[in-house]
Amino acid sequence: MRIHPTAIIEAGAQLHDTVQVGAYSIIEAGAVIGAGCIIDSCARIYGNTRMGMNNRVCHGATLGVEPQDFTFTPDRAKPLTIGDRNHFKEGVNISCGIKSDDGTRIGSDNYWMAFSHAGHDCVIGDHNIFANTATLAGHVTIEDRVFLSGQVAVHQFCRIGAYAMVAGVTGVAQDVPPFVLADGHRARMIGLNMVGLRRNGFTQIQRSQIKAVYRLILRSGLRLAQALIRAEQDYPSPETAHIVQFIQSSQRGLISFAD
Repeated sequence: MRIHPTAIIEAGAQLHDTVQVGAYSIIEAGAVIGAGCIIDSCARIYGNTRMGMNNRVCHGATLGVEPQDFTFTPDRAKPLTIGDRNHFKEGVNISCGIKSDDGTRIGSDNYWMAFSHAGHDCVIGDHNIFANTATLAGHVTIEDRVFLSGQVAVHQFCRIGAYAMVAGVTGVAQDVPPFVLADGHRARMIGLNMVGLRRNGFTQIQRSQIKAVYRLILRSGLRLAQALIRAEQDYPSPETAHIVQFIQSSQRGLISFAD
């Protein structure tokens, strides 16, 4: 274990023998840091944080911090649980939970650029990218392989579907379905995230089928329930099933399609 002499490791913090801690960082009692993690200078890991293996926490990041919620009291704090191989760049801020027993949950292989933020009780999947100052309010759900561009702001309780991309300086006030590209002062679908789909190995046939499903849902003139049934009948695939399930389970409604 390599710990800088100026770092503060409180009694009761659990650090694997391979953990590195930089100058002036603070790791509170109760925190659990897994094998191979690197904590750079001036970071603070709060006591309700549980971190897996090979995570990188850069200068000034704060993980498990008190939520920005007027109802919060320390006795109500829920954990922040982090998987493996996440990279938290400078100034990243992630809140602990407050409302749900599982608290705030982050999967594996996510890349958080400088000053990005996730509020309390968010649920984050795997292989997502959060560009500089991307901001998630409380209770936001991000599926897998989502790209949020710089200064994106996501309203509380919204969901972002897998393989979606949201353009910079966009406010997201409703659910963003999987595979789409969203943009605008208030996010609207402007097409499919073709670049992301190609990069993640989706074939031309798969991409064309996803496009056909959305054309049916958004352009056919059918009622939504009828369109979803038709989509599953006409274009059966795992991608279609994902789109239909996402839409059917939406609580806030979906962002609109830009004509």
